[in-house]
Amino acid sequence: MFLQTSPAPAGGTTNAEAMKSMGFDHLIHNFDALGWIVFVVLVVMSFSSWYFIVANAIRNAMVRGRADKVINGFWTNGSTQDAIRELEAQPKGEPFSKIALDAASAVAHHQQASSGGGRLAESLSRSEFIDRALRQAVARESLRLEGGLTLLATVGSSAPFIGLLGTVWGIYHALIKISASGNASMEAVAGPVGEALIMTAFGLFTAIPAVLAYNFFNRSNRLTYAQFDEFAHDLHDFFATGARVEGK
Repeated sequence: MFLQTSPAPAGGTTNAEAMKSMGFDHLIHNFDALGWIVFVVLVVMSFSSWYFIVANAIRNAMVRGRADKVINGFWTNGSTQDAIRELEAQPKGEPFSKIALDAASAVAHHQQASSGGGRLAESLSRSEFIDRALRQAVARESLRLEGGLTLLATVGSSAPFIGLLGTVWGIYHALIKISASGNASMEAVAGPVGEALIMTAFGLFTAIPAVLAYNFFNRSNRLTYAQFDEFAHDLHDFFATGARVEGK
């Protein structure tokens, strides 16, 4: 007498094979035109945001690291000319030295105009001319610190919705496949649903670092702007009166 063995349940094997079609490899090989557009846009956004995250982190660290050295070096130097030469030796991207050099240049330009009898000296006083130069310098250097923040804000706000577009498109494909096959089995919907879930995750993966970086750099820049303003006020007092105001 022979013992009959019952066959393995077909549903378990089918479901296991269907689950394999929810992976990233299946997603890449089954993209349509819109799927590729969404995927490429998210990849470009991700690489762009990470580029500016790294670039801004390095730049901000250098600015904050040199700030006290540049400011203290200017005030502790016994000679204004020597201090200016030290400022000129600073790296090109160092903002505090550029602000001080613009103030010194404004003083020299106003003195030259005054000695030559130009209308500049009549229109603007020495204090007003220095103040104008400092405002322009602070605005310029502040704008440079904001490089990349607009992109980070754009990525952080739009990437989840771009990923959601891929999600909606994947669900739409799942519904079309159900309608075409006449059944709602795991095998019929696993691929499109997997595409939808991966697109959602990719959109969030792109957006979250951009949002966190934007908030961090925005806070860091506000502290640097405050240093710009304080240093600019001290420079104005120094170049307008010839001496730093007591207590500064």
